[in-house]
This record gives sequence, C-alpha cells and structure tokens, in this order.
Amino acid sequence: MKAVRFHETGGPEVLRYEDAPQPVPGTGQVRVRVAASAYNPADGGMRGGFLPIPITLPHVPGYDVAGTVDALGDGVDGLAVGDAVVGFLPMASDGAAAEYVVAPAEALVPAPTRIPLVDAAGLPSVALTAWQALFEAGGLEAGQRLLVNGAGGPVGGYAVQLAAHAGAHVVATGSPRSAAAVRAAGADEVVDHTTTSLLEAVAEPVDVLLNLAPITADDFTALVALVRDGGVVVSTTPMVPTPGDEARGVRAETVFVHPDAEVLSRLVARVDAGELRVQVARRVPLAELPALHAEAEAGGVHGKVVVVAPAA
Repeated sequence: MKAVRFHETGGPEVLRYEDAPQPVPGTGQVRVRVAASAYNPADGGMRGGFLPIPITLPHVPGYDVAGTVDALGDGVDGLAVGDAVVGFLPMASDGAAAEYVVAPAEALVPAPTRIPLVDAAGLPSVALTAWQALFEAGGLEAGQRLLVNGAGGPVGGYAVQLAAHAGAHVVATGSPRSAAAVRAAGADEVVDHTTTSLLEAVAEPVDVLLNLAPITADDFTALVALVRDGGVVVSTTPMVPTPGDEARGVRAETVFVHPDAEVLSRLVARVDAGELRVQVARRVPLAELPALHAEAEAGGVHGKVVVVAPAA
C-alpha cells in the first residue's frame, strides 16, 4: 500500500510517500480502507520530535480517519466489513496517512451520512477538543457568556457552533479573513483582534474564557481580568501555562484531547441532524502531504485540510 511515513524526526523533508506493508488487524482491531485523514498541527509536532508522544519509527501520521471497514480482527462486535466509519486514532500508533490503517474497534463510530466521507475526516479530534474544552473543562451552561480567543481556526469553528447550540452567549475573535465564518457559526459578537484590544472590546465579564490561539504568557494573564469571579479559563495551548486567579476563584484548565467514542457518536448525530457543520477548507492528495507540512511550517495553512487517500 502507499503511505506517508517518516523514518526519523525532523522537518517536512523527512516525510516520504512510499510503499509500506499493509497492516493486519489483531484481536479487537479492524482494518480501515482510508478515504481520508486530516492534517493537525500535532502531526507536525510529532514529526519534528517536539511532542512527548512515544511513537515507533517509521511512523505514519494522521490520527483522524474516515473510511470503510475492510477486515475484522478476532473479538470484534458491532462493526462489519463495508461499514463507513470515523475515528480518533491512538496518537502513538500508525495513523491514517495511508491507504489502510488498523484501529481499535472501540475508537470507531459510524460516519455521518449527510456529508462526503472524505470530509468526515475533518471532524473527530478537533470537534472532540472543542467539546471537551467547553463542557468537560469549562462546564459551560445555557445562559452563560463565553469568550473564544482564536475562533477562526478549526477547533474554534466547532466551539462556537457547540456553544451557541447550548444556549451560551458567544463572544469570539476573528480576523477579517475569518470574521464572516465565525459569525455564521453562531457568534453573538465578533471582535477583530487585528485592530481591537479584547480588554477594551469585551464590556461584560464572561463565565468561560477559551483560548485556542498562540499567545504570550503576559497577554494571556491579562485576559483573566475579563473572567467573572468563580469563572474558568480553558486553554488548548500547553506551551503557555494557563492562568487563573485564585483570589477570585477563577480556575485554570489545560485541555489535552482524549478519545471518546460516545461523544464522537453524538457529534456525528448532530452533523446528520444539520446542527453541526463540518467545514473543510481544502482537500489534498496523500502524495502531497509532505508539501502540506512544509506549507504549514511556513504559516500558510488556514482552516481544516483533509488528506485524500488514493482512489478514495
């Protein structure tokens, strides 16, 4: 089969589009004929050796998958050959930047039927990150005020949609390039962070501050003033400590996304019900994944990009 792998960590040039052995499912596993994987910044971090995830070389990136069940290992119930599935794969294992991938059966759920299967690869890890940040870490409830810093990215798009659907008042940042999409996702207020200070634009305290954007420690600490007493600051950017304010009871939560098939199934159901939009900016062929990594390193990737397997 064709796959993209890296045999050593380093820059995008270590990625190779090459022949690799077709994986065989073990007990409790299934083999998926990949329709598409997705590019995530963490793929670049693992390729570069920056993330403390114990991968084995050579490694196939791509921990989001959409595809069709191709073979079953022993002890697998609830899935059948031919089923269309999506999943968030274990990050330390070989991923889906290949024609086939082996996955734990419990990581996979039926794919949404409302959208093309290749686009469904843009759902699992980013939508789970948004859900876990808002509701598990942030405890967001209807009627509360939420500030999303970095709403123009893939996680932000899901966060705004989910929060709006939950009945929260959403204040979100967006650049001129992303502002219309952020508002369409359900934001009640959109702040152009390229021209306006959040500290000046947010007039009323928020219950939850969700940071999804690159930020300095000093700037992040300053934003805590926008959170009401007893509120919460949530961040998905672990390179900068998440600040709180113990004196005011403002807690700090840093989110590291974890697999959750039950929640992923609920998110799929929302897609099929028309309550959650999967937004894919681009589709690129698997053979072009090394070039996509290089583009991302140069800051040229905006929005969610799915990586289409051969003959998908």
